[in-house]
Amino acid sequence: MLFTVVPLAFVTGYSMLKYEKAIDYELSQRLSGNAREIDLVLKDIRTNLQEKRDRYSRDPSLLYHLTVGDGATIRSIASQWMKTDGISSLTFFNREGRMLASVFRDDKEVLRSFLPVQDAVFLSAKYMAELKEQKEIALSEARENQKYNLILISKVTGPGGRLVGYVEQVVDLNKSFAMRLKNRLKLELIFFKDNGQVVVASHPDFYLYKKDFFRPYVKPGGEPFFDLNIRSVPYGFLIYPLSWGITKFSVALGASKSEAKAVLKNVNYAFITVVGAVVVLLIFTIFVTSNWVLKPLYDLVDALQSFESQEQAVTIPVKNDTEIGLLTESFNEMSKKIWQARSDLRKKISELESANKELKDTQTKLVHSAKMVSLGQLVAGVAHELNNPIGFIYSNMTHLKEYSEKLITLAEIAEKDPPKLPALKEEFEFDYIVKDLPKLVASCQDGARRTRDIVLGLRNFSRLEEAKLQEIDVQQSLDTTLNLLQGEIKNRIEIHRQYEPTPLIHCYASQINQVFMNILSNAVQAIDGSGHIWISTTPLKDFKGSKDKRGFVQISIQDSGKGMSAETLEKIFDPFFTTKGVGQGTGLGLSISYGIIQNHGGEIQARSEVGVGTEFIVIIPVFPPIQEKSPSLLT
Repeated sequence: MLFTVVPLAFVTGYSMLKYEKAIDYELSQRLSGNAREIDLVLKDIRTNLQEKRDRYSRDPSLLYHLTVGDGATIRSIASQWMKTDGISSLTFFNREGRMLASVFRDDKEVLRSFLPVQDAVFLSAKYMAELKEQKEIALSEARENQKYNLILISKVTGPGGRLVGYVEQVVDLNKSFAMRLKNRLKLELIFFKDNGQVVVASHPDFYLYKKDFFRPYVKPGGEPFFDLNIRSVPYGFLIYPLSWGITKFSVALGASKSEAKAVLKNVNYAFITVVGAVVVLLIFTIFVTSNWVLKPLYDLVDALQSFESQEQAVTIPVKNDTEIGLLTESFNEMSKKIWQARSDLRKKISELESANKELKDTQTKLVHSAKMVSLGQLVAGVAHELNNPIGFIYSNMTHLKEYSEKLITLAEIAEKDPPKLPALKEEFEFDYIVKDLPKLVASCQDGARRTRDIVLGLRNFSRLEEAKLQEIDVQQSLDTTLNLLQGEIKNRIEIHRQYEPTPLIHCYASQINQVFMNILSNAVQAIDGSGHIWISTTPLKDFKGSKDKRGFVQISIQDSGKGMSAETLEKIFDPFFTTKGVGQGTGLGLSISYGIIQNHGGEIQARSEVGVGTEFIVIIPVFPPIQEKSPSLLT
């Protein structure tokens, strides 16, 4: 039904739409021809006025009375002409443009005249100026009493072409004119101003529309053809532009679409009848074929739906030798193969889960081993650093004990037997004790301060209590790491710091400190004997087209060590790759560092040259993309 009814309905609707458009197109073509006929009528009216004007200009009596300004006689002559010429108004002016006489028909078609007596009436100076260059001017004016005045103003010249006056001829384009055209063309007519306001119409209902109702159709670029109902009768209208001399206006011609609508309605009924018959036939066909064709398919679908819940192969009895029977046999065979494949897959999954668990255990042990190696190296260096100030304090304690005993003895002698005090002071070397004792105390204070700084740096480096995102100063973290490595750096490696002001970064502090420790420790170990390490920090506004405008921080750590070859440089971030001897490294330090920086949304790069040294560049965003607890591999 879907593939039959839907295309048929689409073809039906499309055909109806095209048929209606074809009707509208044919109607617009016919109305366009009628509009051209109206245009010819207007041209005939103008030609008729021109012929009458030429006849007036040849009348000697008119020329004489125009010259002498005899308005009464001119009114008499014009009245005789108006009785036979069929125009609406005839007005004469002298050569200065002053009205002499005017004869016109009123709204009841009664002939009347006007003769200026007291107030003079003059022709527009604008029109007189234009008539100097041309013989006539045609224009139209819309009146409030539902009519258009089609006006022709012409010069009247005497013998030799001398100007003797002007004549104004007017023909009314009114309701009676529209009705004559309606009866002649069998159409409804509406004459508009250029703003779309109705002036003259052949049907009274058109005057009831709002002033701007027809404006969208009249304006330039509007749709010239539109539908409109006149007292429940559908009409199709075509807007056609007209002109009378210098004035532009429009006419709408409307023809009834009742007959076309009736035909279209019958065609719609025919199509609907055909579609209905097809639907009934299809329903009957489906009902007949469902038991014969679809029931085996339903059985097959039920078997497929129950396939997931069955623990063994699902089979369906084969009832015939048709294509459905072949499909059923194929399903039974496929069901057996899938059940066998599912059993094999379960075994493989169990084996993979066991292997994955062993792999994770091994990975955890290796990471723990790498941490223990790094921790052992760190503890060895810290122990060496602590040994010096503590040993110095311990050695000074013997002298401090001896000095304190002598001072106590001198205090007791001074209290019991003062005369013996000078000799005893000389014996105990009191003056030397006074000089040496502050030095010993200051030395012990320096040792204690050094011990405190090492312990504080170790605590800041580990930050075991801070397992969440926080703000840190990368320069402070670098200095803390350098303090912990001071035992390996002292007296052989010179540190060059170039710190630019950088923003605080949000990160897991212990992880970032671990990265700095791995890189700096490798840099120290890469320098045989004396050497240099250059450390710089730089703020970055943008990095590789990143949309995060909050910035990045770049840390560069460069050493003057032995460097690496290109082959070694390509593998330094691979897990378990190391250039150290057996038992000296696990090859996981830089791999873990790479994972830490990647999880923080940053990047770590390495450049090296044999015999020159190695540079590691770490780029960290101020705000990382991760907001949840970091993976256990990196902690």
